[in-house]
Amino acid sequence: MAASTISYALLVDDDPLILMHACDILEGAGFRFHEAGTGEEAKTLLGDHAEDVTLLFSDVEMPGDTDGVALAHYVAEHWPWIEIVIASGNVKPGPGDMPDKATFIGKPFNDRMVHQHLREKLPDNKQPEQLKQAV
Repeated sequence: MAASTISYALLVDDDPLILMHACDILEGAGFRFHEAGTGEEAKTLLGDHAEDVTLLFSDVEMPGDTDGVALAHYVAEHWPWIEIVIASGNVKPGPGDMPDKATFIGKPFNDRMVHQHLREKLPDNKQPEQLKQAV
């Protein structure tokens, strides 16, 4: 079986408008995606789809027992191949709060900001061709 050239992202945010905006941005970068509104929902989706996911893009503050930082640690422990980007407009994680491989981006964000961040932080083999070619 040939290796898949499709890159999937898991986007997690409890605000439907921000979630849609992030989906549009990552779709423009060449990602397909799964969506979740809570950390718990994200864990369930990962249980079914983690082998296809190359990127977790999550908000920090969400309802439930699993916020974005806890989700980042969970993902880093269980699925170390998944790259992690945490976003927030209210909370900026301090040193040691996030897993070593996780990166942070502030809200509000736009497509140019997110695409540039992903080009700088994702290894080339995890970047969709569309992201590599975007200006």
